[in-house]
Amino acid sequence: MIVAVISKQLAVKQRTVFFSTCMLLTACCLFACSIPNLEPPECTESRGVVKEFYSFHFGNDMKLSPENLKQREKFLTPELVRSLQDQQTENDVFTTNSPDHPKAFRTAACEVVSAEKTVFEIVLFWGTDERSEQKEIKVETIKKDGKWLIDKIIN
Repeated sequence: MIVAVISKQLAVKQRTVFFSTCMLLTACCLFACSIPNLEPPECTESRGVVKEFYSFHFGNDMKLSPENLKQREKFLTPELVRSLQDQQTENDVFTTNSPDHPKAFRTAACEVVSAEKTVFEIVLFWGTDERSEQKEIKVETIKKDGKWLIDKIIN
């Protein structure tokens, strides 16, 4: 009888330890999954327009034409649009300003210049059987009328 009582107490203790360990591991996993965002809020806000613009740009015809510029206007400042309106070229003015169009991009580092201006590093990639290359350009965004827009491409 005493052995049965001790055995039952031991089983209850083991289940309690097991349950407590499971709860502790679950709590650790939940806290480990919440990674704090260390990027300044200006970069977080303006990064969206840069990613959306380049995703659209890479998914469509990359040469500069009046029609293509019109499609991209919502991402660009009116000043940048005006400066590009009279140009018509095979060059990709939004990447390397050459007819050698990259195959992919990645947004990289962001620098906050002011509360209304950020500069992003964009990494451009070329990848074929004969060539594997990457280059960086800078994209300046400004906040105009509460909306982030691309103002300059520095390549």
